[in-house]
Amino acid sequence: MIFSLSHGEAPGQGFSGDDTFLTICWTNASFQLLSEWEFRRMTTKGSVDPPLLRQWKLLRLLGASRLGRTVRELAADASVSEKTVRRDLLTLAQAGFPLTEKTADHGKKLWRIESRAGVPEFRITFDEALGLYLAQRMLAPLAGSGFWESAESALQKIRVMLGDTALRYLEQMSDAVHVTRRGGNYAHKAALIDELLQGLEDRQVVWLTYRSQQATEPVTYDVHPYGLTCHRGALYLIGFAPQHNSIRTWKIDRIEKVERDVMPFTRPRDFNMEDHLAGSFGVYQEHAPVRVEIRFFREVARYVQETRWHESQSLTPQADGTLLATFDLTSTAEIKQWALSFGSQAEILAPEELRAAVKKEIETLAQRYSGAVHKPKPRSRHRPGAV
Repeated sequence: MIFSLSHGEAPGQGFSGDDTFLTICWTNASFQLLSEWEFRRMTTKGSVDPPLLRQWKLLRLLGASRLGRTVRELAADASVSEKTVRRDLLTLAQAGFPLTEKTADHGKKLWRIESRAGVPEFRITFDEALGLYLAQRMLAPLAGSGFWESAESALQKIRVMLGDTALRYLEQMSDAVHVTRRGGNYAHKAALIDELLQGLEDRQVVWLTYRSQQATEPVTYDVHPYGLTCHRGALYLIGFAPQHNSIRTWKIDRIEKVERDVMPFTRPRDFNMEDHLAGSFGVYQEHAPVRVEIRFFREVARYVQETRWHESQSLTPQADGTLLATFDLTSTAEIKQWALSFGSQAEILAPEELRAAVKKEIETLAQRYSGAVHKPKPRSRHRPGAV
């Protein structure tokens, strides 16, 4: 999959109706199943858009039309051949989407999204509309993608449905339920994300121009893209790096350029994003699982107990009021920063290498705070040779 979305209903068990909400409902209900087995085997090499994005576009076009669209109209709007459109429509219908072809006046054949007998029409109540509108901030990490555009279209209809008075009320309510905004807005990377999505779906090698956190100059190399994941409001690419012969992680914010190659690659059948990230405290992998032990002192013990930080965690309250936490992780870089965020209220007990790294970090901090405050001068904007 591209994004690890929650499981919906299987095709044939969703709702249906006669407007764009139907498209959203059915794509949500069928997207995971379709992307994992049907799209994988129907990749069409040489097409302008990969199957996923192209068929998503067809669903949006049909969902916006009450009367239906001809194959010729769909082909023109999607910039593909009529043969490609017919194949995509049949594939979507076989996958469970309620698509039908009917003959209109003068023998004109129209494709449309049809309500099914025995299946309740899609209806949205005002409280459901309120919930969706308030949840729109959660979609921020997807900004710049085709999925964001569809969601934004639905939200615009909700705005019209509610009216100005209700929207003003909602804005007041949103202040009472505030969601902190972390991470970046990827609207300016829309073209870059589209290239990655096409590489993901078509199983094509991509060339990344990437500037790592410590690098002064960007480096370009080939990558086999496996999937995208969202962590703390930031998007990351997971893929295979041939030059390192290993699966690695790249932060989208640090990718400066993406170019797809015609060269295909084969993604391992047993690769699964969730399994790959299972041992990570965030998104990075480094080594075989190691046991990490941390003692949290009384002041923060209850806070730590309130959250499920990792699937492997074990939290054991101690008689002196402290809390012993253990984790089995494949990388200690991220939990190191997490433990340091608690200051003196957290102590790394194991492994010894992590404890030594934290000790060195604390010693460096002590040196920096031991002297007077030194404020660096801002970089000069004066250009050499300028008058």
